[in-house]
Amino acid sequence: MTSIGFIDILIIVLIGVIEGITEWLPVSSTGHMLVFDEFIPFNASEAFKEMFFVVIQLGAILAVVTVFFKKMLPVSVETVIKTSENGDKDSKKLKLDKGILMLWAKVAVACLPSAIIGLFLDDFLEEHFGSSLTVSIMLIIYGIAFIIIEKLRDKRAPKLDSLQNITFSQAFIIGCFQVLSLIPGTSRSGATIIGALIIGVARPVAAEFTFFLAVPTMLGASALKLIKFGFNFTGAEIIAVIVGMAVAYIVSLAAIKFLMDFVKKHSFTVFGCYRIVLGAIILALALI
Repeated sequence: MTSIGFIDILIIVLIGVIEGITEWLPVSSTGHMLVFDEFIPFNASEAFKEMFFVVIQLGAILAVVTVFFKKMLPVSVETVIKTSENGDKDSKKLKLDKGILMLWAKVAVACLPSAIIGLFLDDFLEEHFGSSLTVSIMLIIYGIAFIIIEKLRDKRAPKLDSLQNITFSQAFIIGCFQVLSLIPGTSRSGATIIGALIIGVARPVAAEFTFFLAVPTMLGASALKLIKFGFNFTGAEIIAVIVGMAVAYIVSLAAIKFLMDFVKKHSFTVFGCYRIVLGAIILALALI
């Protein structure tokens, strides 16, 4: 990519919007971007696009860190008041939150399956399953899964209603479900939420845990893609990445707030229906 024009910027902005909305909703951000690129091609090399579609997610990651900063940061500043002959004096000291540290340890355990398997199968899956046909099939399959799981959940109350109550073994199980998202069209958030729902995690907690899990997972995936692509960016490519990330960040802020408000009152069934309809449309177009 040696130059960038108005149309290119417009396409990059649209890709950023798609990433920002679909990264956190269980509908597959990568799948949406791959399908978008098939119908409205991005003027860049295949190597750059492969890297760009992953690295743009760093904007979404920054958004989730912004929204959940206090919940994610295990260090806080505590004010200590010391009384002396000259009167009270305030002093500051760092305080570690063991609960948050323990939660990050569980997140690390949940990251292991996809980190190990993705390291060896990333190129293979990208080469053999990065098509609109695969995306459409995965959208439909997991859309049906969401509807079935939500119907079954209506008959029983969730067992876990707090992030801190998730055990290491349950975190690992959720991480195993995240492996499924290595196939385009599955959705990283969708796979982890399905795994969490199956083991009895409440919807808001399932959504929050997938936010935590996304941070190291997507940072690792982005680093891997950058290393494979190399760091010899042209000026146009740098602009493309910055614009895409910035748009993804802004849109993600709204998408995260929407999802957290939505799951407090509604089920994920609507996303299952959306996946099925979109998958059917893509499948029909792919077979024409």
